[in-house]
Amino acid sequence: MQTGQPVDAGLDYAPCQYPGSRLYFRGPARALVPPYVAFLGGTETYGKFIERPFPALVEAATGLACVNLGVVNASLDALSGDQGLQDIARDAMVRVLQVPGASMLSNRFYTVHPRRNDRFLRASTVLAALYPEVDFTEICFVGHLLSRLWEISPERFQILREELQAAWAARMRGTLADLGPATLLLWFAPQLPSDIPWEERPDPLRIEPAFVTRRMVDSLRPLVRAVVMATPSPRAVARGTAGMVFTPLQEGAASALLPPAAHEEAATAIAGALRRPFCGEGQPPPRRHLRDQSLPVSSGRALNRSATRP
Repeated sequence: MQTGQPVDAGLDYAPCQYPGSRLYFRGPARALVPPYVAFLGGTETYGKFIERPFPALVEAATGLACVNLGVVNASLDALSGDQGLQDIARDAMVRVLQVPGASMLSNRFYTVHPRRNDRFLRASTVLAALYPEVDFTEICFVGHLLSRLWEISPERFQILREELQAAWAARMRGTLADLGPATLLLWFAPQLPSDIPWEERPDPLRIEPAFVTRRMVDSLRPLVRAVVMATPSPRAVARGTAGMVFTPLQEGAASALLPPAAHEEAATAIAGALRRPFCGEGQPPPRRHLRDQSLPVSSGRALNRSATRP
């Protein structure tokens, strides 16, 4: 299989589920035997088009067992609303939470799908009153919704953006309080967070994580062990899709994501943070090997799934 160029068949992510969770994660599934590090996040943490995303690289660098709980197109609704995922994360010695954007979460203006958070379900009466000229039945995705509303009225869009930022801040505080202080907050994005007014930035709707400012991230520092900033170097950016695996139809989607070189740099930053003492411990505990197991599912298709949790 070639990498960095379109191929006939993309990566086999061996999708798996864990007991108590309705979400699908990247496999093979791991037997959840503590101690381990849990990685929570969206498409980047999952490692779409990436053979070895940063959770796997951190495991290789540190010797710590790392469980990838990234979910494609997931944001706070999926990560905080799934009890199985929360249980797995709380049992981890350390959690690494990728900073999500503020657009793909349910709020008083619109509702997103509880697991596929990029899917727009419905507008509230508040949003319908704010944008009476919009037929929301024609819109299926959050990205399409925001582009349409911004195009119609940047002035009214500011009201929506401020609501999303407030909802994100409240939801993040609740999520981090549930996870506990042994959590690293990971900023994994092409640029550092900024407090430059959103409307003054070039092509603002393309900035990820959406609508999240430096001030918003800094407000969460008292709730976490550390904030890890992982922005790709010019060298990593210059490599483009080199090392990624995708089909011809996936090339556009692949080029929009951070490349393998950025995952390597992020893993180095995370590994450094993990080597620092947590909760008074001098060193992280030694690696515990996690077994990979496969169980049948009701559809008849064999998916990698974990053994029952201890």
